Amino acid sequence: MFQRLFGRERHANRAITEALYAQIVAAARQTVFYSDWDVPDTPLGRFEMLSLHMFLFQHRLRGEGGVAGEVAQVLIDEFFMDVEHSLRELGIGDVGVPKRMKKLAKMFYGRTAAYDDALERNDHDALVAALARNVRPDAGTWPQATHLAGYVADVSRRLAEQPTESIVSGTVAFPAAKPI
Repeated sequence: MFQRLFGRERHANRAITEALYAQIVAAARQTVFYSDWDVPDTPLGRFEMLSLHMFLFQHRLRGEGGVAGEVAQVLIDEFFMDVEHSLRELGIGDVGVPKRMKKLAKMFYGRTAAYDDALERNDHDALVAALARNVRPDAGTWPQATHLAGYVADVSRRLAEQPTESIVSGTVAFPAAKPI
């Protein structure tokens, strides 16, 4: 029992969550989003894409119990720790971090509710509108939102096909976004 709590299993679990988080981040950093689909290559634009991919991962594991639920929780915690670390790297001081974290958490959960609703209703137009409103609020019209919505729907379907056992053992496969 002692070995289990403090030994190999703990390190193995950490390696799994680090591998999963790295795969989520890699999916969010696909160059095509920023080069072809006109997602702003800014801290906020990168937050939007990471939030979107974290949502897709969480959406896949929603309702799963046991280890899958634990993995989902650890990864959402990791996501928010990463966001906090990024704020500090941007020069936000100790006084400003909690306020900004609260705002970013509210943004994340608001977005995930809109994306979840659109996916559950299979409403492409609502998904396009939610993505445009969140990713490019300043753009007025953003034609690439249709491509991003198609990608999101495709990722959701493909993640649903992946066995939970594979995901909780450290492998989640996001498809590549295709240039326009």
